Amino acid sequence: MNTPILMTGGGGRLGTELRALMPGLTAPTSEELDITDARSLHEYIQRLRPGLIVHAAAYTDVARAAQEWARCWKVNVEGTREVALAAAGVGSRLIHISTDYVFSGEHGDYRETDVPGPPVNPYALTKLVAEESARLAGRFLILRTSFRPREFQYPVAFEDVFTSQDYVDVIAPMIAEVIRYAPLIPDEVLHVTTERKSVYELARRRNPQVRPGYRAEASVVLPADVSLNTERWQALRAQWSHLE
Repeated sequence: MNTPILMTGGGGRLGTELRALMPGLTAPTSEELDITDARSLHEYIQRLRPGLIVHAAAYTDVARAAQEWARCWKVNVEGTREVALAAAGVGSRLIHISTDYVFSGEHGDYRETDVPGPPVNPYALTKLVAEESARLAGRFLILRTSFRPREFQYPVAFEDVFTSQDYVDVIAPMIAEVIRYAPLIPDEVLHVTTERKSVYELARRRNPQVRPGYRAEASVVLPADVSLNTERWQALRAQWSHLE
């Protein structure tokens, strides 16, 4: 792409990884570009006029979302709405980073065509509404994924919570691939994750001392199985492999 690529949330967990992988990104931190300040956000995007906006800025503390509800809503819903409107204003395509938590977790292996919801906790609600806000961009890709820090930071991991999330250094290169090949992706929704596993299985890969636990012990309601079907993602990668 000859036009700039803008990524919000450049100082976040995912943003930091993507900046290292894609040095050409324009990736201000949340302090440098506050998506909740609508006027400065619109002015920034009007000046830059990016061809693609990767919206990675988000409130991600699932456990604290209920206590910080106003902040969570302002960032995830109102912030996403303004990013989408700003994208529409300059004709940018928007890649909105969403989450597997938009699903209720009743059966797992969710496809892009499955109806999301109902959300099981406050954080999930904001991310579900944010997906609809992202559609205001007109040209958009809702990218559902899930990642953790490079190290599993808790002493206990749940055996009865199933996911297709992975560590951020595993997921970030996949998202970088989506960004690079964005012009070749016609989809409006895409699932980008790894294989289904329990959170305990994932934790043990980098923290063998982690203890098993159960989701009933969690301080917030968690979905039982939000694993995502990635057949479409794998098909796209197979197409791209012939271009290299």
